Amino acid sequence: MDFNLTEEHLMIQQAARDFAQNELLPGVIDRDEKQIFPTEQVKKMGQLGFMGMMVDPKYGGSGLDTVSYVIAMEEISKVDASASVVMSVNNSLVCWGLQEFGTEEQKQKYLPGLASGEIHGAFCLSEPEAGSDATSQKTTALDMGDHYLVNGTKNWITNGSTASVYLVIAQTHAELKHKGINVLIMTKDMPGFTVGPKEQKMGIRGSDTHSLMFSDVKVPKENRIGEDGFGFKFAMKTLAGGRIGIASQALGIASGAYERALKYSKERKAFGTEICNHQAIAFKLADMAVNIEAARHLCMKAAWDKDQHKNYDVSGAMAKLFASQVAMDTAVEAVQIHGGNGYVKEYHVERMMRDAKITQIYEGTSEIQKIVISRAIIAE
Repeated sequence: MDFNLTEEHLMIQQAARDFAQNELLPGVIDRDEKQIFPTEQVKKMGQLGFMGMMVDPKYGGSGLDTVSYVIAMEEISKVDASASVVMSVNNSLVCWGLQEFGTEEQKQKYLPGLASGEIHGAFCLSEPEAGSDATSQKTTALDMGDHYLVNGTKNWITNGSTASVYLVIAQTHAELKHKGINVLIMTKDMPGFTVGPKEQKMGIRGSDTHSLMFSDVKVPKENRIGEDGFGFKFAMKTLAGGRIGIASQALGIASGAYERALKYSKERKAFGTEICNHQAIAFKLADMAVNIEAARHLCMKAAWDKDQHKNYDVSGAMAKLFASQVAMDTAVEAVQIHGGNGYVKEYHVERMMRDAKITQIYEGTSEIQKIVISRAIIAE
């Protein structure tokens, strides 16, 4: 085992850190408060190669490994989780799914724009009655011979109004249940495609979350990814990698909150000394540091498994389950260490606490991760 980052990994870490501090930090509070999508920042992430990190260079991507992706996600999430979720969805769910399972024509058509950040994508699985139970797809894709006719609603879609490419999971053969589901590439200029109002969210308020409605949307057959009925398997395989991205986001939120709490504890004085010298605070910092390091190792292990072409279903689930809990716990304690200032926007940690919660919910709730893990260990 080698726990050292390579020279390339260190360069990626520094580039992501510099971008986060110089481009994301200015205005991050205002974007959160006013729910402003980070349009210019996302474009710059694309120019730096962060929107298509694992995409093959022949399709315009950076051609990097998953470990590089984890490193960059942590640094960007330390500052702005709303920007990092755009990056995560585009990399883990959209680009990876297209590159791994798309036809050559689909890759050539969509990946260069997605990888460059010129456009970005959305992954459309969740529905009003199909969140954790992804098999219960009510959106239908009726086979009309040379095209599908799509009807239904998707909920909580990240990049809902700003995306150009949408991977939509829909039921074609209801009698086959999850084996009758397909995944279709859609664009919002297709007649019958409607974007609903923006969701009013507790956290990641700068990200673009909407419901999508489809009314007799005509989607060409060549826009289907994989064989007929491959959609559910596509969703599960893609989400397994997506969990590594969200685990890395959670790790970043935790490490960002910890760094701010540590710095504040060395500056704020109470009872004649800096508060970091009080055992009550020092022990909080120690717990935070230990948990973040453990979460980082779980994220790196999952990324390494993926890069080594090993099964990463369990390691990814473990990373997401643990890192999301660490994000929540660390952000709460960071607010506590800041005292009254922790409740004030300008100190950032209240936003991090709000942002942390979603990492326990999207791309598979913590309860779903426990199902994945428990089934695997019982089957051993």
